[in-house]
Amino acid sequence: MIKHCLLAALLIAAPAAAHAKDETPAADPARLKALVEKLVSFGTRHTLSSTTDPKRGIGAARNWGAGEFERLSKACGGCLTVERISDRFEGPRAPDGVIVENILGIQKGSDPDRVIIIAGHIDSRVTDPMNTTADAPGANDDGSGTALVLEAARLLSKDRHRATIVYALLSGEEQGLWGGKLIARHAKDKGWQVVAMLNNDIVGGTHGTDGTIVDNRVRVFSEGIRASEDLAGQLARRGIGGEDDGPSRALAKAAIRAGMLHPAIGLEVLAVRRPDRFRRGGDHLPSLELGYPAIRFTVGIEDYDHQHQDLRIENGRKYGDTVDEMDFPYLSRVTALNVALVRELADAPPAPAHVSIDGAVSSNTTVRWTPVEGAAAYRIYWRRADRNDWTDSQLVSSDSRSERMLPGVIVDDNFFGVSAVSATGEESIVAFGGLPAAR
Repeated sequence: MIKHCLLAALLIAAPAAAHAKDETPAADPARLKALVEKLVSFGTRHTLSSTTDPKRGIGAARNWGAGEFERLSKACGGCLTVERISDRFEGPRAPDGVIVENILGIQKGSDPDRVIIIAGHIDSRVTDPMNTTADAPGANDDGSGTALVLEAARLLSKDRHRATIVYALLSGEEQGLWGGKLIARHAKDKGWQVVAMLNNDIVGGTHGTDGTIVDNRVRVFSEGIRASEDLAGQLARRGIGGEDDGPSRALAKAAIRAGMLHPAIGLEVLAVRRPDRFRRGGDHLPSLELGYPAIRFTVGIEDYDHQHQDLRIENGRKYGDTVDEMDFPYLSRVTALNVALVRELADAPPAPAHVSIDGAVSSNTTVRWTPVEGAAAYRIYWRRADRNDWTDSQLVSSDSRSERMLPGVIVDDNFFGVSAVSATGEESIVAFGGLPAAR
């Protein structure tokens, strides 16, 4: 009876905001600052720095991160399992090889194999990526992302969720995205059904190199054509017009939706339609290569004087990635947006595995989808074919057939997708309609 009452409320709600929340996740700027300052206190967190010094280097930082997860787990009655995964990597920035270790805090959900990863990289560097001894504070890059992950764990671990949430502190990013490769491989080896990988890298500043201040926007990067698709898959996507609607692009659109549902966060999501910044990369890219939906959060504007720089002053100009260059109220809002998105996806049913459309030589379109266990309703989306964002939607009960005819909506002129909705309104990412079913 309760489910049907909640569903009725969903069905009569406004289409674009059927489950708007009143509460805004309360990320603490003071706590975030304290976390970043602690990370900076390790001197350098270079991937090739000491792993045995108790106070300085990557080893001390990783041990501290594991301790933070243990402390958070104690506060939530043991809800987090702390794991350390590692492997040896070798490359131009580690010619003799190095053991890369990621620290994970795992909060198991009631559907434990469905996984959301929220990550930041704990390692740092200066101008020379091979300089393992100089002070490399790494406050914004990426102490900000590491602090965000820990604060997200504090907030999200207060509740139980349907999906498993993996809070990941990654190493080796600056030497070759090795922590990202390690977590992606681990997910594959464990058989995780990765719903989303949220990479937070440089998320705590509001000043640009030219002095411009951007404190009301965060950039979210996502791929269009999928890195994991073979040529046949890419041609099929091209044929149906789905270049802008892969799972990662749908995840970026879900981030926009989370921001709209929580206007008090006060952040516009600038969804950049490329996998990462121009000719640059991050730890979400290895997840894309394995077919997992993954996006990158990054500040609305970057200050290149305070990234990958030796600590120095030249001609009166200060260089170096230090705490005083950060904006912690801004970081708290980016954290709140991540928490809102993770909570939504972790409590929602999975997206439909397949969505098909039919309506050739017709004035109507029929949308069909694979039923989802645990879905109380489905939301059918469509938009005119010359637009990027969904403009129309219709909520239908899960008790009806898994199809709906849209009168007067011509298949040639529109794109379509379907999401699954829980009894309390949480919504999955949108599964695009029209691609061949996965074999």
